[in-house]
Amino acid sequence: MNAESIAEWLRAVGVPEQVVSIGAEVDNTWCLLRDPAGDAWEVFWREQGNRYDWARFSSEQVACHYLFGRLVWSQVVRGAVGVLPSAAK
Repeated sequence: MNAESIAEWLRAVGVPEQVVSIGAEVDNTWCLLRDPAGDAWEVFWREQGNRYDWARFSSEQVACHYLFGRLVWSQVVRGAVGVLPSAAK
């Protein structure tokens, strides 16, 4: 998973497109950005021009998996995705 493919993966599990911004800071979204120096990736929630729950990673793949995990967990909590009935036995 990388910055080019994460939107497709998130869409597949029902995360609305307007919740994520890849490559740009946008209010009221989870943002995935490459830092200006190009040696790290940042993930954070942006609201009213501020960054919250900010995390920094040296690997693009790790940053994408971190963001994917956070957003999939929110889908699980709201009941949009979960354990398949056959797996629950």
